Amino acid sequence: MNGPSPRITGLGRYVPARIVTNDELSTMVDTSDEWIRSRTGIAERRFAGEGESTATMAAAAGSEALEQAGVKPEDVDLVIVATSTPDFPLFPSTSCLVQSALGLSRAGAWDLSAACSGFVYGLVTACQFIETGSQRCILLIGADTLSRSLDFSDRTTCVLFGDGAGAALIQSDPEAGGLLSFVLGADGSRAADLEVVAGGSRSPMTAERLALGQNWITMNGREVYRFSTTVPVTALVQATERAGVTIQDLDLIVAHQANARILQTAAHNLGVPEDRFYINVERYGNTSAASIPLALYDACVEGRIKPGALLGFMGFGAGLTWASAIWRWQGL
Repeated sequence: MNGPSPRITGLGRYVPARIVTNDELSTMVDTSDEWIRSRTGIAERRFAGEGESTATMAAAAGSEALEQAGVKPEDVDLVIVATSTPDFPLFPSTSCLVQSALGLSRAGAWDLSAACSGFVYGLVTACQFIETGSQRCILLIGADTLSRSLDFSDRTTCVLFGDGAGAALIQSDPEAGGLLSFVLGADGSRAADLEVVAGGSRSPMTAERLALGQNWITMNGREVYRFSTTVPVTALVQATERAGVTIQDLDLIVAHQANARILQTAAHNLGVPEDRFYINVERYGNTSAASIPLALYDACVEGRIKPGALLGFMGFGAGLTWASAIWRWQGL
C-alpha cells in the first residue's frame, strides 16, 4: 500500500448501568442460571434504562473515543453508526443524532445495517475512505438496544441479548498497518432464520401484528448455530490467506460475542486454543453490532493487545451476513 494507512487511535464504550442477571430472567421466563450458562456462557447483560437509546449510548461511546485520541469534534470527517435498532424507524438516522450530540459540525453521517456483522462492515468501509486519502478522521460506532425487541416468554431468545455501544476513531497514518485484508459475505436466502417480521414496509405495524408478537426477535436457533460455527470460520481463513498469513499467526481473534459455545466451537474448527479468542459474552450477552468494539475495548484494557499484534475480526449475524478482517495493530 502506497497511500495512507488506517489506524485506530481511540476506543470508547458505553453499557447501561442496569445489570440483568440470569436469576432475574428466571423470574420472567422458564429458565435458570445453570440452563443459560451451560448453553450460552452468559451470566449477565445490560438493559437500557429510561432516557437511554441507541443514539445516547453511541454518543457516549463516541465521546470517549474522541477524548482518548485527543481529537477535536471539528476534525471528524465522517460518522458511521452500525446498528439494527435505530432511534427512529425511518429517519433521522441514528448517526445524525450522534453527529449533533457530539458537535461534529463538519462530519457527514449515515447508518449501516448489517446486524451483528455491522461493525466489521463499517470498519472495512471506513478504511476505504482513509486509504484513498479522501477522508482523514472517521468515527465508527457499533450500537444496539436489543432489549426492546425481546419476547420475554421465549427463553431461546430473551436470555441472549443485551444493550451497549462501542466506538473506534480511525485516522490516516503514514505508518504501515491497519487493515490488511477482508472478506464480506451474505446469504439473503436464509433471512428468515433470524428476523423481526413486523414494523417495516413489507409488514407495517398494526394492532393485529402486535398481538401476534411479530415485533419481537425470532430465531431458528439450530440453523443459526450451524451457520455461526462454519461460514464465518471459513471467511476468517480466507481473510488470512488474502493477507498472506495463517490462522496460527493471529495473536488474538476478536469475534462477535453471540454465545460462548459458538466461539469455542469456532476455535476447535480453526485448530487454535480457545484462549486465542477473546471472550466477554458472560458480562454483556449478545450486543449485536456493539459486541466486537466492546470486546476490542476490553481486550485493550486487559493488556491482551500489544503494538504489532495481528488481529482477526470475525462478525456474523442476521441477514444472514458475515465479515472478517485481518488487522495489524499499531497501538493507540
